[in-house]
Amino acid sequence: MSESGCQEPATRPGIPSVGNRVTVVLGAQWGDEGKGKVVDLLAQDADMVCRCQGGNNAGHTVVVDSVEYDFHLLPSGIINPNVTAFIGNGVVIHLPGLFEEAAKNERKGKSLKDWEKRLIISDRAHIVFDFHQAVDGVQEQLRQEQVGKNLGTTKKGIGPVYSTKAARSGLRICDLLADFTHFSERYKVLARQYQAMYPSLHIDMDGELARLKTYVEQIKPMVRDGVHYMYEALHGPSKNILVEGANAALLDIDFGTYPFVTSSNCTVGGVCTGLGMPPQNVGQVYGVVKAYTTRVGIGAFPSEQNNDIGELLQSRGKEVGVTTGRKRRCGWLDLVLIKYAHMINGFTALALTKLDILDVLPEIKVGVAYKVDGQTIPHFPANQEVLLHVEVQYETLPGWNTNTTSARSFDELPENAQKYVCFIEEHVGVPVKWIGVGKSRESMIQRF
Repeated sequence: MSESGCQEPATRPGIPSVGNRVTVVLGAQWGDEGKGKVVDLLAQDADMVCRCQGGNNAGHTVVVDSVEYDFHLLPSGIINPNVTAFIGNGVVIHLPGLFEEAAKNERKGKSLKDWEKRLIISDRAHIVFDFHQAVDGVQEQLRQEQVGKNLGTTKKGIGPVYSTKAARSGLRICDLLADFTHFSERYKVLARQYQAMYPSLHIDMDGELARLKTYVEQIKPMVRDGVHYMYEALHGPSKNILVEGANAALLDIDFGTYPFVTSSNCTVGGVCTGLGMPPQNVGQVYGVVKAYTTRVGIGAFPSEQNNDIGELLQSRGKEVGVTTGRKRRCGWLDLVLIKYAHMINGFTALALTKLDILDVLPEIKVGVAYKVDGQTIPHFPANQEVLLHVEVQYETLPGWNTNTTSARSFDELPENAQKYVCFIEEHVGVPVKWIGVGKSRESMIQRF
């Protein structure tokens, strides 16, 4: 007790300690970096794994005991039977997609046993309706017809539902569970608004409402007040809490290669707004980097290789989108991108995945700077047209021409592979903690 009669700050009621800090895993490129594998690895020691943004436009693959699981809405850490999974308010949820995904993965193995008892959903999360997905397709078609190119969306309704969220006309999980009659009225108002905008759009309102009603009792045991739930998790007994980012830094609505981006904040700020937690509870932030660069869909891609190198990376890396099924464009590792992602996210360490895909190359190029009109620029361009015309400056490193898939320690990697990793560390200024040399959980080399 101080002389003023006030309690010391650390013991004052209502002024809690920082509490548990969360570990965050984020993509540092255009997605598809292998975040699911890193999350799976970290989730072995986690008590809770959270999704904070995006929807089922994300695709995370996890291989356990030679079984390949694909996750889109469910946090991929749920594959650990001891983990509680939390879908935060920043996520947009297509309920049929959620249950279809769970059933599909449940059929593959025992890892998702009792998943519905281990899944918590924030009551503030917005709902993706079937008509959002239909609108997504219509909008893409109109863009193609009107301007000659679309955005390359997944057509999962993500953009339209985030639009209704921003327009304050969206519907949330709490609305579905509160009063279904009132929910139905609001649903029909929203559906008619879209029909007025797109006269060709057919919406089976009664059919979708009937389906949604069947989910009410199923999800009710899973739904919590997300803010209170997260607060209790942060300030209760010690917990290992992991946050699994979806999409990636260069797809962020604010910091990505706009307009060819997703509709949510997939950088570190989205963790706080998407879970309802203060920034003081953010601990380690791990950036996941593929050993080369890939991108799905259109948009600027400075280090893209439209040649034999690009085809080799695509073929060896089996670069096909988990969600879209589209072939990924491939190119050299671009460290200008990675440094930019680090500026925004403040990575404490990196996970470098798919190093083994480079095993057969006699030499490897790495993008280290951009030039515009012959002048090196010190920043990552915001404007898409500028980015389309940058000249990438490369450093050429020797390859290792050795199969790395059996390596289980850094010392077991070929010398030139070690130099490649060290070059990335030194150029970005962030240590590489994990190195992936295969698909399985066991193929992740941990250095420290």
